[in-house]
Amino acid sequence: MKRYSIYAVVAICCLTIVFSCSLDRDPLDAYSDVTEGITEEGEYVAFRDRAAVLSHMTTLYNQMRDRQEHWYLDLLLIAESHADNAYAGTTGAEVVPFENNAIEGSNSVLSRDWNRYMEDIARANKLIVNIDSVQDNSLSTAERQQLKAEAKIFRAMVLFDMVRLWGDIPVLTTEAGDITAETIEDVYDDYFPPQSTEEEAYQQIEQDLLDALQFAPNNNASDKTKFSKSVAKALLAKVYAEKPLRDYDKVIQYADALTADGFALEDDFVNLFGMNADNTDAKMRNTKESILEAQFFSGNGNWVTWMFGRDLINYNSNFTWAKWITPSRDLIKVFTDEGDDIRYEESVVYYVAGWSNYYPAEHYPFMYKTRSALNSIIKYRYADILLLKAEALLLKSSPDLEGAATIIDQIRDRVDLLPLPNNVRSNKEALFQALMKERRLELAFEGERWFDLVRWNKVEEVMNAVYAKDSGRKAQVYPFTQYSYRLPIPQSVLDQNPKLKQNLGY
Repeated sequence: MKRYSIYAVVAICCLTIVFSCSLDRDPLDAYSDVTEGITEEGEYVAFRDRAAVLSHMTTLYNQMRDRQEHWYLDLLLIAESHADNAYAGTTGAEVVPFENNAIEGSNSVLSRDWNRYMEDIARANKLIVNIDSVQDNSLSTAERQQLKAEAKIFRAMVLFDMVRLWGDIPVLTTEAGDITAETIEDVYDDYFPPQSTEEEAYQQIEQDLLDALQFAPNNNASDKTKFSKSVAKALLAKVYAEKPLRDYDKVIQYADALTADGFALEDDFVNLFGMNADNTDAKMRNTKESILEAQFFSGNGNWVTWMFGRDLINYNSNFTWAKWITPSRDLIKVFTDEGDDIRYEESVVYYVAGWSNYYPAEHYPFMYKTRSALNSIIKYRYADILLLKAEALLLKSSPDLEGAATIIDQIRDRVDLLPLPNNVRSNKEALFQALMKERRLELAFEGERWFDLVRWNKVEEVMNAVYAKDSGRKAQVYPFTQYSYRLPIPQSVLDQNPKLKQNLGY
């Protein structure tokens, strides 16, 4: 279809779009804000005053608590069930393909995720683009700079999740204007943006985070819910470990910067995910290991626990249907072979279930790291970054095997496991195998396993082998190939935006 033809179609539909907000590019609340921000002269005012800006910033933070489907629930499905840590759990037609490798562009889970990520970016862009023009002297320059930095960290987080899932993605840094028949050509690219390369996406993520380091708030040991300088440093460590051109020295640099900020391993692994003695509240929030977390309290709890198992503060609630992300026999075997009782018991729990999709109903395992509606969801934690530092020490041009082994030993010591033997710590390949296993055990059900396999170029090797050795896994539909490292872009998105190309292999 020629471009002018697309303009014609969109122009005809533009009023419907504005009033119904069918485009996920700009969600409903953005349009209502625009309506409220029209001057008598017809000029657009995104934010009337400081209060409106702060309200919008609250909306960004609320995405961490109130919209967990894309950044937590579905990300766990992909990272754990599309890898070897878990089965899909439920028999839902949109969920099982992540286990048996039959994902297509029509998958509604991926469509939901793409659309909600784009909504998040639109929200961040609205603040970043407009905050400097707010006509309110009570909004100081320093406060503007800090709020913009926090929004840039949020945008970088969203783009990082997207680029890891899909590779080449649209990178949006502007706010879409109103659609009318007269403006359609001017705003067309805002609503139907071109596809940036993976490298370009990482460049924007890196720039956002480096900008944010100047003005974001410092880490607050008593409130780990904020987009702080430390969150930016953690993300930078992950970015430099995963972007196409790796920079291991910077991984080490930002890992060390987090140590300097006061982060350390929590003394007791149980403190990270446990409940208090009466099972009435989370055992701890804001641990010294948590870098960013979403917190929940009585009266404003976390519904996503319904998807994984029992809610320990409401034991029988929503426990009548099969849950997502069932721990795999392969992962359980790795825990038991290692004698890793502490992390096993904090990661996997057994209940009597009303279904037997993967195990006998009377002894059915569930993922256990989100065990009540009052437990925090930890988005980033120090152990992950510390193990990325060990990886960087091992893989940099001049490897430091002993430094990497020392970090792995530190992680193991916390859960009462013995140090690595000399024949492992002195052999680079053996040490890398130990590192891979340690990350798997330490970070099980935290949304890292698939991305680890991708980063290590181990998808085909690990995933094509697991179906034969894991008797509980559903039969593989398609083999994993070089094209499996990226997921399909939703077909509905491709239909809407002809500038986007589907990833190879789908």
